[in-house]
Amino acid sequence: MAKRKIIKIDEEKCNGCGLCIPNCPEGALQVIDGKARLISDIFCDGLGACVGECPQGAMSTEERDAEPYDEKKVMRENIIKAGKNTIIAHLKHLKDHGELGYYNDALEVLKEKGMEIDLDEKPDDKCTNPPQGCPGSRVIDFSDEKKSDNGESGTRSSQLRQWPVQLHLVPPNAPYFKNKDVLLVADCVGYSIADFHKDYLKGRSLSIACPKLDSNQEIYLDKLTKLIDGANINTLTVMTMEVPCCSGLLGLAKKAVENASRKIPVKSIVVGIKGDILKEEWI
Repeated sequence: MAKRKIIKIDEEKCNGCGLCIPNCPEGALQVIDGKARLISDIFCDGLGACVGECPQGAMSTEERDAEPYDEKKVMRENIIKAGKNTIIAHLKHLKDHGELGYYNDALEVLKEKGMEIDLDEKPDDKCTNPPQGCPGSRVIDFSDEKKSDNGESGTRSSQLRQWPVQLHLVPPNAPYFKNKDVLLVADCVGYSIADFHKDYLKGRSLSIACPKLDSNQEIYLDKLTKLIDGANINTLTVMTMEVPCCSGLLGLAKKAVENASRKIPVKSIVVGIKGDILKEEWI
């Protein structure tokens, strides 16, 4: 054994949501007994791809005595079995972190298996999280489904384009955010506006949050910044209630725009407690 960086999980903070699982294609993590567990030092590369996806802040890296990471074993037992998209993501992950030794080991295994992988090939955007994660957090993109609009009468279709929607649960790299117009909504807004789906949600990707009651809001700031810089969203519309505590959500959005390297248009919509629109402006 030798000292090296490896994942550390705070069991008190971990709620077993499983969002870390799809970001560890090496197979070092599993949800067991309601908690994320590191099942093998050999499979953990210590590069921390899972850390930023934990909504509870339960994941970190530490330096400790651990079994050496085995890239060839990881490739043979986990990565290749998971398919082409995972192989591409894993190779890019190694290159982005400058791990050329591991990268060359991976290519060696692919060569022995007679597999050729084009890193410029785009992975299938419809991929979803594996079954180890919480089913309620599984990424689903149904934005391509046709939504009917029966006008003012009849039964209207939901204009929701994705799942999940809660800001703690949505991964900022989800396909339904890429190059899209995003609606960031305080929880109570959807219950206040009668025609929320028709007038505001239609054609947009959604994320909801409560700036008063939600914990770990520093994660919200990080995710919003990643939506702007990583997902290349087009616009961000922030809908809040007129009550003072709700303004914190707009504050988070403004700070994310300040932190991001890209600049995008941001619209603020303030909703009255009776469902009327009090203010609507680009900021």
